[in-house]
Parts: sequence; C-alpha cells; structure tokens
Amino acid sequence: MTSSDPTVQPVPASVVEQVDAADVTLTNPKFAVISLGSNLGNRLETLQGAVDALEDTPGVRVKAVSPVYETEPWGVEPGTQPSYFNAVVILKTTLPPDSLLERGHAIEEAFERVRDERWGPRTIDVDIVAYQDVVSQDPVLTLPHPRAHERAFVLVPWHDIDPEAKVPGHGPVVELLEAVGREGVAARADLELRLPE
Repeated sequence: MTSSDPTVQPVPASVVEQVDAADVTLTNPKFAVISLGSNLGNRLETLQGAVDALEDTPGVRVKAVSPVYETEPWGVEPGTQPSYFNAVVILKTTLPPDSLLERGHAIEEAFERVRDERWGPRTIDVDIVAYQDVVSQDPVLTLPHPRAHERAFVLVPWHDIDPEAKVPGHGPVVELLEAVGREGVAARADLELRLPE
C-alpha cells in the first residue's frame, strides 16, 4: 500500500516485511497515541497529510482523530514563532514501536521537517505519545513521551477522543489535564481533520 500523496516517501521494505501477513487482519494489534503539530506552511493540510500517511502505512489503522487546536509554541519566547495547529491520533497497529517511530520520521522528512534547533518551527511534528502500556527509558524512543503528561496541547485533544485514557506511569489524562490546565490551547471549531475511510 502506498500513500496517495506523492510527497510521502514509501514505507521501508523492512517495515513492510514485518507486517506483510498481519496487514489485512491486524492480528493482535496494539494501540498507539500520536501527537501531530505544525506551525509552518499550510498547517491544516499538512496535518491531514500526516494522518493520511499514517493510514497508508501497512500494519496501521487510524481509529480516531481529535479536533484541531491552536497553541503557542512550546519552549520559546512569545511572538518569535507562528502558532501551532495540534491534534492527536489514536492508532491500532501491528508495528513495533521502533518501526512506528521510523514511519513517523519518514513522514516528517516527506513534509520537509527541518531540525536546526530545539523547539524550532516545523512543518510537521509526529510524536509517539504512548504505545499500549509500554514504559521504556530507551533514549531513542522513550515511552510514554517524557513530556506528554505536562503538555496541554497533547492532553486536551487526547482527552477529547479518549476520556478514559491514561498516560502509563503518570495516571489518567483527565487528572493530568486538571493539574496542567487548558490555558493557551484554543479550539478551532472551524477546522476539521478527516478520519481516513
């Protein structure tokens, strides 16, 4: 299966081989939560392109897409970067975490994500927030995402599509959200991401 967007790089052969038999039925799938963010270019179009590219990945099925929120950039002085559009996606997948990370990086590269500076502006950010109940301190892919529990731009849209969700090792999203608050996270009711058919 390939993406309908010609700018998205093909899935690496190694990933395809891992899920060749499981792609049709998604035998024993895991749930993963992905955070998407964009503050350069056509932000909504890029977010939709990332959702579609995830769905086009063998062994991945997009099960839920959150509403779109507009937020100020994290970790930088106010007014120094454009605001972000953020959303959260819930997947069912047979891919192991490292292969899902590989696919996320491929999507970022396809949309010309530049990594010149920490907290720098970006066309797209594809972060694995959580993968089932996995807790891992692997420096390549820490699970859950080490700052997800303190980021309202992750917690708010995640809570929208899974009110009972928990961040492994940190507790229920609803309680984390109460502690963090919703300040700076503005709902964009005029914008919508489509759930792939």
